Amino acid sequence: MSTSDALGQAVLTTLRHNFTAYKTLTDRALAQLSETEWLVVPAPGANSAAVIVQHMIGNLRSRFTDFLTTDGEKPDRQRDQEFEEPTSVAAVAGLQQGWEAAWGILFTLLEELQPADLLRTVTIRGEEHTVLAALERQATHYAYHSGQVVQLAKHLRGQAWRTLSVPRGQSEQFNQQMRARLNPAGPSAV
Repeated sequence: MSTSDALGQAVLTTLRHNFTAYKTLTDRALAQLSETEWLVVPAPGANSAAVIVQHMIGNLRSRFTDFLTTDGEKPDRQRDQEFEEPTSVAAVAGLQQGWEAAWGILFTLLEELQPADLLRTVTIRGEEHTVLAALERQATHYAYHSGQVVQLAKHLRGQAWRTLSVPRGQSEQFNQQMRARLNPAGPSAV
């Protein structure tokens, strides 16, 4: 494998890892919300978790369906409708199904892409991007919305919130556990 192929494969592996991490983080935050809490709008002009998920579904489908051959802003996408609040908890089940399906489109694409594809050109709203730039653009977009969902869920759950990272006051203990797991023979073995 050439150096450029190895680098391209490393980039694809990293992108797969990062997209998976953003989805998992969002999933873990959403799992702490009741269906009713999915619909809570925290302030005028703000979005509920349901709306953020609805928007991400629309974005994932639009950007990654026929990614290499069609513009990433599909003509049938109704972006403004993605920001309309669902009116019932019954809509949450549909959003959960749509969420899994939309991420499935991206993950299938990521498995199919080859290192050479990273330098191909795709368009989003008529603007040209390399595949790599388009994927990085979307990774940033999803990290942003993932953070929104986490903060909203944390706010809504209050004291019932279960942290998704290292709990406060437990950093040193966590670091020791990581070192022990990654180097079970101890520091002298390095």
